[in-house]
Amino acid sequence: MSQYPEAEFIKSANTVSQFVVDAGAEVAVAGRSNAGKSSAINVIVNRRQFARTSKTPGRTQLINFFSLQDQERLVDLPGYGFAKVSDKMRYHWRSLIADYFESRRSLRGLFLIMDIRRQITAFDKQMLNFAEQVSLPTHVLLTKTDKLKRGQAAKALLEVRRDLGEVATVQHFSALTRLGEDEARAKLGEFLSIGDGQ
Repeated sequence: MSQYPEAEFIKSANTVSQFVVDAGAEVAVAGRSNAGKSSAINVIVNRRQFARTSKTPGRTQLINFFSLQDQERLVDLPGYGFAKVSDKMRYHWRSLIADYFESRRSLRGLFLIMDIRRQITAFDKQMLNFAEQVSLPTHVLLTKTDKLKRGQAAKALLEVRRDLGEVATVQHFSALTRLGEDEARAKLGEFLSIGDGQ
């Protein structure tokens, strides 16, 4: 059963003025558009088709706000890097995401979704830079871990941890086998509780 039985979609935003009220706590999820972002969200929330999955990467073209429970939200940022969109749209996405990071006082953490079989891309570095500029804690999910043999997966994890250093925490994850779901869900709860009681 989902830890968030009342979780639901709130709205999509294409401009800062369309963002939901900046109160409570929220965690953003970002990632290259073929890294399995929507599948990861569905597993963490434990709700099938909560975030729509698609065979066509890059279908998340707006900032999507989801309510998890009272005053707690998950925010799905536009998939990037693989989507076939115009340069004008890419520029709009970058500006919108930058504005999102800079303006949201309720933002508590970032999940960065990365395919374990790929190197860290310029897009991933850009997201990490956005987070670092506002001192936002970041947790990396190395998705599709089931696609690698155990030794290869362990090596990839060590390499990413070495490359990122103190910038982010990192874990294995597979939406298919549900590897790492408890760790990811615990990290979500940890992020959402940041600032409680202050």
